[in-house]
Amino acid sequence: MIDGVGRNIDYIRISVTDRCNLRCVYCMPEEGIESIPHERILRFQEILRICRILADNGIRKVKLTGGEPLVRRGIADLAAQIKAINGIDSVTITTNGVLLEEMYDQLADAGIDAITVSLDTLDTEVFRTLTRRNEAERVKRGLAMAIKKGRVPLKINCVPVMGLEKQQLSDIALLAKDNPVHVRFIEMMPIGMGSQFPFVREDELRAALEKNFGLFTPCDDVAGNGPCHYFAVEGFKGRIGFISAVSHKFCTECNRVRLTAEGFLKTCLQYDCGVELKPLLRSGASDEELERAISHALQNKPLGHSFGGGEKFAGRELRGMSQIGG
Repeated sequence: MIDGVGRNIDYIRISVTDRCNLRCVYCMPEEGIESIPHERILRFQEILRICRILADNGIRKVKLTGGEPLVRRGIADLAAQIKAINGIDSVTITTNGVLLEEMYDQLADAGIDAITVSLDTLDTEVFRTLTRRNEAERVKRGLAMAIKKGRVPLKINCVPVMGLEKQQLSDIALLAKDNPVHVRFIEMMPIGMGSQFPFVREDELRAALEKNFGLFTPCDDVAGNGPCHYFAVEGFKGRIGFISAVSHKFCTECNRVRLTAEGFLKTCLQYDCGVELKPLLRSGASDEELERAISHALQNKPLGHSFGGGEKFAGRELRGMSQIGG
């Protein structure tokens, strides 16, 4: 699919739920948010129909997200069915890891191509502070088991919130030293509650990590769906990557759209732009009508975000990341 400025859109991130079993400080208030009623969430057959239409029009890569996708019953079956769609080359999932230990084999059996674990610290107390839940050991057990079994390639996403020392980000990076795991550091996105936190710039973090581990050498030997750029580090089995939407804007290379759990096809993370697909799905619209609606939304996909610009702008996204799908 080609958008209005000629970018090839071949990747969709699908939020299957807005529910989550953690309460990360930059994502949700401690009491959580009012969950979307079940009848307003897209049914799996509706998600599959959208995926088939998108695959017919050039989408090749699908990421399943949430909230926390593993809390939705039947998620492994959904992954397997998406994987079976003609034209879909890759189905991956991002999880906070709380349920990974018990669901890993189901995901592997479903043919998941990669699992990304969101993990901001290995320190139990800092984990509790950041997530407001006491699940650190459960996450670490799931991660250790996934590494040991090795059935599915693993990546780790880490959002620096409190800085190198408090979060012990070097310990996160070290997971890539002795294991074939890629660790990616993501700049804080000024979306929802994330806008309350300063972001740690890639250049600052990379310089700090290089003091501990030596020179980071750019490399392009890691295949991925999105904008991460990777570095090789001497003695490391895995790679260190950075996703830096604020300090290293990559909008000209954007290849993605997002589908919220309620069926809004979102064409840019920052802006409330796109098309509501659920009313079309539930009113008997044909595949051709859905294709036209999607194509129109893509032709109006914004040229780029203005994160970090400090200016006021129209159409700003007011939903939080748990409602968008990241």
